[in-house]
Amino acid sequence: MKTALTSLALMLALPACAQSKPAQAPNDADPALWVVKDADTTIYLFGTIHVLKPGLTWFDEAVKTAFDKSDQLVLEMVEPDKATMQQIVLKNGFSPTGPTLTEQLPADKRGAYLKAIADLGAPPQAFDRMKPWLAAVTLSIAPLQKQGYDPANGPEKVLTEAARSEGKPVEGLETAEQQIGYFNGLSPKAQIEFLTSTVDELPKAGEEMAKMVDEWAHGDPDALARDMNESLKDSPEVAKTLLTDRNGRWASWIKQRLAKPGTIFMAVGAGHLAGDDSVQAQLAKQGIRAQRIAY
Repeated sequence: MKTALTSLALMLALPACAQSKPAQAPNDADPALWVVKDADTTIYLFGTIHVLKPGLTWFDEAVKTAFDKSDQLVLEMVEPDKATMQQIVLKNGFSPTGPTLTEQLPADKRGAYLKAIADLGAPPQAFDRMKPWLAAVTLSIAPLQKQGYDPANGPEKVLTEAARSEGKPVEGLETAEQQIGYFNGLSPKAQIEFLTSTVDELPKAGEEMAKMVDEWAHGDPDALARDMNESLKDSPEVAKTLLTDRNGRWASWIKQRLAKPGTIFMAVGAGHLAGDDSVQAQLAKQGIRAQRIAY
C-alpha cells in the first residue's frame, strides 16, 4: 500500500463513512495480539484496521478473552460526535484565501486530480479551498466506501460499544484535535506529495486495502510492516509524524501505566504494532517485553 492508504491505516477515518451494506457470510479472522505485564498490571495490545467490510469475525477466541479480562478500553482516540468532528475538520482542513488547490498542484498532475474529483461526482470547486491533506484523505476514502468498507464495522466501533455496554471506561491516547493536527502540521511540500501520490494510486486502492485486511486477518504483522515500510520510504515526514513519533509516545504511556495495577485492552492501528519502529520495539528499548499471544 502506498502513502495515502497507509496513512488512513494509521489514523481513524474522517467522518465520511458509507452506509453499511448487508452482512456477508462470516469469515474468520485471527488478528495479532500481544501482552505486556508485570506483577500487578496487564496490558493487551491489539492491532486494528479502522474500516472493514461487514461479515468478518474477529471479536472471538483470544481477542474476546483478553477484552473480557480487561477493566478498561484504550483507543487511539475517543471519537467525538459527528458535528464536533466536522467542526474540527472545517477549522483545520480549509484555506479560505490564497491559490486554489488545483493551482497548487504540479501542472502534470492536475488532469488526474480533476478526473478523480469528477469520478467522485463532485465539482472541482468543492475541493478548491481544501488543504492538500484533506483532499488526499477524502479521495482515499471514496473508493473504499464504494466497496463497502465502513468505520461502523471497524474494531474501534465494536470494542467501544462492547465496553460501554459492560460499563468499562474508554480512554483515548490522543484527541481528535491532535489527530487532525498531525495531518495539518505536515509541510506544504509533504501535503502536496501526499495528494499527488493518492491520485496516482486511486485505481489500485481497493486491491491494496484488501491486501492489508488479509494480512491483518491472518495475524501477519511482518507482511503488514513490509507493505507499510515500502509505502512510506519516500515520505519520511509522514512516516515520522504519523508513525514513529506516535509509537514512541504510546510506548512511554504503557511504561507509565505499568506503575498502576489493573488490566487494560489497548487497541491501535495494526501498523503501529508492526516493523522496526513498532510500539513493541520502542518498549524493548526501555527494557519492556511484549509477548505475542498464540491462538
